[in-house]
Amino acid sequence: MGRHRAFPFAIVLVAAIGGGFGGAGCNQNPNDIPIDKPGHEDGTDHGTDHGWGTDDVWGIEPASDEPIDTDTVTDPSQCPAGDEVPPFTVPDGDNPGLEPATSCDEVIDGLRQKILTEMEQSLEGARQRILSQKLHPESCGADADSDADSDADSDSDSDSAADTDSGSDGASDYSTTNNQEPEVDEADFLKNDGSYIYLLADRRLQVLDAWPVEGAHRISATPVPGEPRKMFVSNGKAVVYSSMGATYTGDPNFDQAASSECTYGYDCELVGDGRPLKITVWDLADLAAPKLTREIDVSGSLLAARRIGDTAFTVVVFPEAAGVSWSSLGLAIVPQELSEYSWSCGDDIPFSVCEIDAMFDALLLKNRDEIAALKPEMVLPSVTDRRLENGAWTQKSDLFADCAGFYTSAASDGLNQISVLAFDPAVLADVSATSIIDRPGAVYAADKSLYIASRHAPVSGEDWYDDPYAVPEATTVHKFALDPAAMTSEYRGSGAVKGRVLNQFSMSEHDGYLRIATTTSHAPDSNAHSTVTVLAEESGALATVGQVDHIAPSEDIRSVRFSGDKGFLVTFKKTDPLFVLDLAKPESPTIVGELQIPGFSTYIHLMDATHLLTIGYDADDMGGFAWFQGVMLQIFDVSDMSNPALTHKEVIGTRGSTSEATTNHLAFNYFPSRDLLAIPMTICAGGDEGNYGYDMTFSGLLVYKVTAAAGFEKLGGLAHAAPTSGDDYDSVCGNWWTDGTSAVQRSVFMEDYVYSVAPELVLGADVNDLSTPLASIDLTAP
Repeated sequence: MGRHRAFPFAIVLVAAIGGGFGGAGCNQNPNDIPIDKPGHEDGTDHGTDHGWGTDDVWGIEPASDEPIDTDTVTDPSQCPAGDEVPPFTVPDGDNPGLEPATSCDEVIDGLRQKILTEMEQSLEGARQRILSQKLHPESCGADADSDADSDADSDSDSDSAADTDSGSDGASDYSTTNNQEPEVDEADFLKNDGSYIYLLADRRLQVLDAWPVEGAHRISATPVPGEPRKMFVSNGKAVVYSSMGATYTGDPNFDQAASSECTYGYDCELVGDGRPLKITVWDLADLAAPKLTREIDVSGSLLAARRIGDTAFTVVVFPEAAGVSWSSLGLAIVPQELSEYSWSCGDDIPFSVCEIDAMFDALLLKNRDEIAALKPEMVLPSVTDRRLENGAWTQKSDLFADCAGFYTSAASDGLNQISVLAFDPAVLADVSATSIIDRPGAVYAADKSLYIASRHAPVSGEDWYDDPYAVPEATTVHKFALDPAAMTSEYRGSGAVKGRVLNQFSMSEHDGYLRIATTTSHAPDSNAHSTVTVLAEESGALATVGQVDHIAPSEDIRSVRFSGDKGFLVTFKKTDPLFVLDLAKPESPTIVGELQIPGFSTYIHLMDATHLLTIGYDADDMGGFAWFQGVMLQIFDVSDMSNPALTHKEVIGTRGSTSEATTNHLAFNYFPSRDLLAIPMTICAGGDEGNYGYDMTFSGLLVYKVTAAAGFEKLGGLAHAAPTSGDDYDSVCGNWWTDGTSAVQRSVFMEDYVYSVAPELVLGADVNDLSTPLASIDLTAP
């Protein structure tokens, strides 16, 4: 098959073959398991990691297009007597580096080759399965029994302000989007400029006059096509991202992701929702009547969006080559004569080994012919751009027509095209695009760079790595240079690191170096451990320049945060080790401090230069394992990097309590100028010893006074629901720790006032009298 270079590992990635990745909200660990149980939290074993060197670079090589060798096809009439199995070897892995495409033919040929590779791998797997059943019927079904304990009891753990001219005086001090980087605005369903709150609710773009709070009211509610999900607001324009059409794609990764957004990433995949994307631009000159000025229809789905200056950079994923794969083409991987034996056990297969091979060879040739005839229009994505110019609408639909800005890869892990689209909503210029072929993943952006980190792992039972036990999991990283003034992105190179990335906070760029934290395997597997790798752009690739490996054996990462030349890493099995890393020397990152405490943090906020403010879960150590408990806020003093200290701790509720902020940083609202913290909360009482507490005592927004010196002072809460009690597992108090949800999803501070935002209702109050709302706005009203 494809060309193989002398890297320490090689991968032919096959995520599309057998469902090796879970979707958003897919609960892979429904219970708590003892921490000394080997393997993944679901009971499976992920192999042993032997580590990588620190000087390996993934090179750049075009996709392979080698001719099909038809001489290997068996003639059934030549089949000898007997059942000797011919030798079969898994083909070498392909190099996943990227190279610019010279034409659309090259792009299409590359996609045909990827479909071909996946088909051949699946067919050969089916061939070996049936041959094994033919020769060793006594072992048929043995592998299935090995997963019988997969449902064991549960594991121990279970912006800058918008620039819109408000036309009126606003609050002198107000909160904005909780962005990872201060110069990079992240798309969200709510934006605030101190006078007006702009939000997407009830499938409408709604504008609230929010200042002063006592007179807050809705100005307008404009219907938006599809299901509006995120937006930017700047320079009198709103850019709205909407999901269109049905959620079903045929790809389980995307179909599950459509049910809820994957933000935290621990047991969900960062793949978008699988639905076509519509981007609309609205002129906000008249807030009472926003005017549609542009529509961009994309056949792919939204993965992430960032605004730098006035330019919106949108990362779009096109599922499986516009939905094309060997299975969607209707290709079989088992000959019809053998289909009844494909997954059965105990039946005597009435064909010789040679005859079975002949049938598979014939099917292989037929499938190859079908793939070679694949038409370009079945593969290439589409983007239609309609713009209002001088009172008339114009339309362009040729963004990808010449495949300009495409980069291809020889790796065969799925057939996703990932495009970075760039445009300024206030400028009537064409959308620019740079596209690569790889799996989607976590997106991180600095002011001049954007990175996409894609997880890869062998599919259970299908070991397509050269050495799957040496590299059980890997993450490829692709770098794009961003030019907001020119409204362009440029692919700069790719690299790879061992392990899987958790989410966007696992990455950070500083002085031209990318720091990325990953985990191999899952707690409580004794082989689990974490790695922090430093990458730098060198000769068109991302090279490893430094690494600290085998961090926290048998534990996995629960949160990461980088700040300048420092890094903070939280892992968990029974207790929460906070690791402090010195990254001042990129070639030799080191762990300089460690602190062991109960529980774990899921999000780390940089409170100030020497203090961390975190949210996560408390834990109850039971000796051999630990139960996750109530939501926990903590403050850490890291002024002495070698001796980090927990200075303050606040535990809210018992097991079953939940907050959107535990798994989505956009719901975490720390307002440092007023020492205020607002978090959405559902508080549940009565839980103990691994039992959920089903008495819901509060659902709404909690507000705290928070200082490094004094810790947490609860000011009260804005309630959105009356307390309830019961023992229903499906109640609001039955949440698994990775399913951080709450009725309230966002909040906004304006001076000493706060707004709580739920999908149907916005409440506003003085932080010193939260029991008496001063404003109430029904977002579902006509």
